[in-house]
Amino acid sequence: MPQFEVDGAVLAYDDEGPRDGAAVPLVLIHGWTADRHRWDHQTEHFAARRRVVRLDLRGHGESTGAGVRTIAELAQDVTALLDHLEVDRFVPVGHSMGGMISQTLALTHPARVERMVLVNSIGRMAYSRGRGLLMAASTLVPFRLFVAANIQRAFAPGFPRERVREYVRSSAGTPREVVMTLYGAMRAFDVLDRVGEITAPTLMVHGYHDIQLPVGQMLRMAKAYPDAEVRIIDAGHELPVERPAELTAALDRFLTPAA
Repeated sequence: MPQFEVDGAVLAYDDEGPRDGAAVPLVLIHGWTADRHRWDHQTEHFAARRRVVRLDLRGHGESTGAGVRTIAELAQDVTALLDHLEVDRFVPVGHSMGGMISQTLALTHPARVERMVLVNSIGRMAYSRGRGLLMAASTLVPFRLFVAANIQRAFAPGFPRERVREYVRSSAGTPREVVMTLYGAMRAFDVLDRVGEITAPTLMVHGYHDIQLPVGQMLRMAKAYPDAEVRIIDAGHELPVERPAELTAALDRFLTPAA
């Protein structure tokens, strides 16, 4: 497992696939309390023919580090890693908070972003009343209970309970400081008034049953994009693992030029 040091953090990452192909590299960016293995299906599929970079964001998975207060700081980590790997142009594929990072990259480095994919993500954080109450109560309940409540509601009804418990355990390994600080970063995130500046063709894939970031919020955002394609899949908030093959197929269609 390669690692990269940046601003007090050591980032774990994978850099797979051919370097000499014509396809622009994919950069897979996971969401809050997740890790780079959310993208296992997509990595296995795409790395057979194009370069794929995925990382554990600071404080997540096998990466160390904490202390960042904004989504922009996480985007700087990603940019630093890509500079280290000598990746110039790329296609960011971001899930949830990773989609917020992707949009930040597209706004701050427009010449480097060829295309973009947002999976269960939005341009302005707006919580439902229920989610807001859950987050407000976070300081009053044990941390693991708080994490479990958030992760369990991220999956659509019917997703296997044993797999939900697996993701709950994984997310609970994220340090509390990282979890709560980045909750604040997501809550403050707002680029909705600027997304009209993003000219890169963008695919927005969303789960119909997503109650974390409801599909209606994504659709309102899509209207502001100059060049956006929308795909809605029968899933919850955790599309990369709930419907991995369907997500991969949607990415394939978007990334493969028409004959």
